[in-house]
Amino acid sequence: MRLTVTPENLLEWIALKINLVPLPLLHAQIFPIVGKAVLEAADKGIFEAVSNGKQTVDEIAAECQLNPKALRELMGLLLVLGYFKQRDNRYTLTRISRRWLLKDQQESVFGMMLFNNRVVWPWLEQLGDYLKTGKGIQYHDHLTTEQWAYYQQAMLAATGTEAREFGRKAPVPKNATLMLDIGGSHGQHSVALCRKLPNLQAIILDLPPAIEQAAPLLARLGMGDRVRHQAGNALTDEFGEAQYDIVLMSSLAHHFSEEQNREVARKVAKSLKPGGVYIVNEFIRPEDDGNSAGVGTNLVGNSMDLFYGLTSTAGNYSVREIQDWQHAAGLKPSKVITYLSIPGRAMVVAKK
Repeated sequence: MRLTVTPENLLEWIALKINLVPLPLLHAQIFPIVGKAVLEAADKGIFEAVSNGKQTVDEIAAECQLNPKALRELMGLLLVLGYFKQRDNRYTLTRISRRWLLKDQQESVFGMMLFNNRVVWPWLEQLGDYLKTGKGIQYHDHLTTEQWAYYQQAMLAATGTEAREFGRKAPVPKNATLMLDIGGSHGQHSVALCRKLPNLQAIILDLPPAIEQAAPLLARLGMGDRVRHQAGNALTDEFGEAQYDIVLMSSLAHHFSEEQNREVARKVAKSLKPGGVYIVNEFIRPEDDGNSAGVGTNLVGNSMDLFYGLTSTAGNYSVREIQDWQHAAGLKPSKVITYLSIPGRAMVVAKK
């Protein structure tokens, strides 16, 4: 998937073709405004206001306590971006907004919008320092209680659609009875597999501050004791021996160094039963030669590589690197399964 500039007429097509349009200026001037505009619209409750029948600029401004002139400018941009339709100076939601941005929708990404606007946006100002030093922010060490709450809501929002696809596609033993979900917080991946496999139970190993904020999110999924939290740290705790049919580590490898991921893989291999599987679920950094086992070079994977480098410890890893950890731990690398709903992301699977 790529973010492109699309011409609207023949003359614009020609201008793009002959390199007459200064694309770097669009990237530097337009794209930041677009990103921040969508974040602020979600944060200020604009999509909810329109959904609740506030359709004119004045009505929306009154509902959200915003300046009408500034709001009119924002709505003009959101209209062009396809978030609203307009007729007779009245705005209505498009299918995109209604499905993805309303708080109560099952697949809503509103939680990620809030986290990115209130917590992540200031981090981007530190990109220049990161490029000089190579030292990431390592945000898990600095989150306040309020920020942990935003973070867990964001992780829930980011994985809602993915978790359902994961439940359908993950190549797990059909007779599996016990799963370890490393850093699984909200538990959506575990819940998806437990709903698929009636005899499966899952343990979510996570940090205490994460569990404090994620426990109510897991409770809402109604899985009772079949999916439960266990406080711990994947870097310091052992996982036991020959206990699990499935071990999942989703969106966590990018927080760990190469050496730490190798050590986690060693402990996972020890904890798996014969025939068990270890799934590393991650955004994938394409290989230098462009070959990433079908994941491909794309905007999502490459931008997340830079983002994770800035905000955490490492960044993305390639399929080859992940499989090397698994192989060194005595596991047999198996399938690489990509997502239709989340381009640039994949399950890298190994068997005991």
